[in-house]
Amino acid sequence: MSDHTPLSPALPKAYVCQRCPSPPVISGRFDDLVWDLAPWTDDFADILGENGPRPLYRTRAKMLWDDECLYLAVELEDPDLWATLSEHDSMVFQDNDFELFLDPDGDNHLYLEWEINALGTTWDLLMATPYRDGGPPISGFEIAGGRSCVHVRGTLNNPRDRDEGWSLEAAFPWAALRDFAYRPCPPHPGDFWRMNMSRVHWHRDVVRGGYAKRPGVPEENWVWSPPGVVDMHRPERWGTICFATPDHPCLGFAGDPAQPAIEVLGEVYYAQRRHWVAHGSYADSVDRLGFPESGVDGVSELRIEATASLWEASCRLRLPGGSSERWNIRHDSRLWRGDRYVVPNTRPDAIPP
Repeated sequence: MSDHTPLSPALPKAYVCQRCPSPPVISGRFDDLVWDLAPWTDDFADILGENGPRPLYRTRAKMLWDDECLYLAVELEDPDLWATLSEHDSMVFQDNDFELFLDPDGDNHLYLEWEINALGTTWDLLMATPYRDGGPPISGFEIAGGRSCVHVRGTLNNPRDRDEGWSLEAAFPWAALRDFAYRPCPPHPGDFWRMNMSRVHWHRDVVRGGYAKRPGVPEENWVWSPPGVVDMHRPERWGTICFATPDHPCLGFAGDPAQPAIEVLGEVYYAQRRHWVAHGSYADSVDRLGFPESGVDGVSELRIEATASLWEASCRLRLPGGSSERWNIRHDSRLWRGDRYVVPNTRPDAIPP
């Protein structure tokens, strides 16, 4: 796995999540008329983006929301349906699966990962920090009241026929997300959250009338918003969803407006990791780190402070209308906006969107 995020790669994806007048029935078929309100995402691409191969099979998703839940519908083409894990909180990615990632406050820390396979087996966990920063995964976390259902178009684990694929629906209650979101739950119209989706696909051979993973061949990773490296745990490279209503349609939403600052600070983060490997210390200035102050329009005043074992960096982001705000990152990749770090308030409704 590469430890480098290139400066200003393809922009993360954006999606406008429409408010629904009534909740969909969670059947795995998404045949409720309410789903007509939701556009499809772009088809998933290889995790490497333009540098990766085209996915073998199509994957796409839809989302809706109301005062109770965030709703998800996913369509996955697959001519050879296969799933083996049936125990909740198994490592579902060892099968072909679908995965959802949510970082509501976009700070790279304390985010949700949810996985499901074609048997309907789920794994929900929290990540305290990305694996690159030590994790750990909190597998005891449960999405209380969450619902999901899978619909299989074909036969599972039968290599003697050809299948169409599988689909899923899920409902994630805001009440279950509130404790880690540090954002209003349900969101305010116009709020946006960091999010990504992934599909793991293993190559298999037919062995003694059944499927077996092809030895020595890694899995394929097909994702909604490619991070550019084989690592889904790059929250700063995830896409963004905006919560729309008829009165607040999020017209022209193109993603997190702070992305230019996040890109620059992400480059500092990976450069500091490389500096530590090379020198056993962190750089305490932009000059010592060895790259220009900023090659990104609208970003200026890049600064670094370091001690023997810790560091912080900040930059100023120009906003539409001429104002600006400061963005920051530290050694464990936590991002925050403002002139000083504030410990997150445990009362989500007290946190401004």
